[in-house]
Amino acid sequence: MADVTQNKSLFFCIKKTVFCPSSAPIHTYILGAASQETVKNFTNADGCELAENITYLGRRGVFTGVSGLQIAYVSGQEALQEPAPSHCFTSKDLSALVTPLINNSKFRGVDILLTSQWPRGVWNYGNNPDVNTKSCGSSSVASLADKLKPRYHFAALEGAHYERLPYRNHVVLQENAQHVSRFIALATVNNPTKKKYLYAFNIVPMKTMDPSELVKQPQDTTENPYRRSTKDKTDRQKPAFSTTEEEEPAHQFFFDLGNKQGGANRGRGRKRPSDGDRHQQWQQKQPRKHPQPTGPCWFCLASPQVEKQLVISIGDHCYLALAKGGLTPLHVLILPIGHYQSVVDLGSEVVEEMEKYKSAMRSFYKSKGQRCVLFERNYRSQHLQLQVVPVPLDRCTTEDIKEAFTVQAQEQQMELMEIPEHTDLKQIAPPGTPYFYVELDSGEKLFYRIKKHFPLQFGREVLASEAVLNIPTRADWKECKQTREEEEESCKQLRDDFQPFDFAWED
Repeated sequence: MADVTQNKSLFFCIKKTVFCPSSAPIHTYILGAASQETVKNFTNADGCELAENITYLGRRGVFTGVSGLQIAYVSGQEALQEPAPSHCFTSKDLSALVTPLINNSKFRGVDILLTSQWPRGVWNYGNNPDVNTKSCGSSSVASLADKLKPRYHFAALEGAHYERLPYRNHVVLQENAQHVSRFIALATVNNPTKKKYLYAFNIVPMKTMDPSELVKQPQDTTENPYRRSTKDKTDRQKPAFSTTEEEEPAHQFFFDLGNKQGGANRGRGRKRPSDGDRHQQWQQKQPRKHPQPTGPCWFCLASPQVEKQLVISIGDHCYLALAKGGLTPLHVLILPIGHYQSVVDLGSEVVEEMEKYKSAMRSFYKSKGQRCVLFERNYRSQHLQLQVVPVPLDRCTTEDIKEAFTVQAQEQQMELMEIPEHTDLKQIAPPGTPYFYVELDSGEKLFYRIKKHFPLQFGREVLASEAVLNIPTRADWKECKQTREEEEESCKQLRDDFQPFDFAWED
């Protein structure tokens, strides 16, 4: 790490090494030994100058740059025995690091945290790393990161590059907003596969930032990976350093479109109420087996955040909702009631009902002279949203739509592959794989395995293009938002039109 914080710029290079060069061109700070073989290179465990411009920071501590940038660090691996080897840290080391910081009433977090080991479970609720997650990481480092709330956390012991989606350090609607954290793992220097081992970035010290700027949440922010509910925890090893509180399991709520029978059913086996009698009501029920999120989710039907004025139909495992800021008035979403991230995570009963909704929408669109296009983006999203968009039959053919997706993908250096007939999506995209998926009314399916920097509005941009719907100004949903009253009216009209095709209602 080169300390050039006077101009608020940092350069990082974390390196697994068994030797020390004679000098460095700029003042560089490094972590200590992480294995018994490298202990001999560090003559003083508390920190020392190893060579010209190369300083070993020590076993643990806090380094403050001239600009006020605060960097906490812990060298080595978590000790699994006593007395601890010299290349390991103990719970006492972590307590000595954390206590003075969090006892300060003005403490909001550190700018940067450097550790040798990865924090165990950092991949929870986020994108998956290319490492063996069963044996990777330290629970104590995870607890440390949770307490120190670093804006950036770097580690390199696994020798693999991994940049996790940012995660929040507060519970939405329950705690005051805080900044997000980013975890970045760097690969071994000059590794044969050319994985990233350098990370350069600009950072303004937290203490000098405007609070409103500091707490801004990127669109792809996830829940805190270290705060998991009891039923989600799979690592039963008691951490050496942890006071993380466990979350209470969420209560389950079901949204009822009718007022018959006290709202005891969600739709199946009921007569459809008249327009004059229809009203929307929440009814608390006992917890069900639907997967639950650990924090707020705009699409879980059980969530207080769900916009109930958009709900069109509710089945046993899925529901249908008007798309917010839709491409057309008939643009809808098929969503699972439970908290699933993607189609490949669904159980067979959920998939079966989702297929019934697909079939119902195809028939509905066909009755209006339109064809059905479905797409899913499993990238920077927490809850599965299957987008269902109608395209007029006289506007373009299925081949035109297919070509539009293919051409625009090529323009952005992406190659859509066609999934062979009778091939299940799960066969080519295991759970956790980021992907983009299109299903045409011909049954043809296009797939792209997302690597990085995928355009979030890609599906909408293609369908809004001149080649398909020719409504380019509606490519961004934020530019198409309606008022709540307009949404309620649009949803009521669509619900009435769709009712003859809605299998969730009894004829």
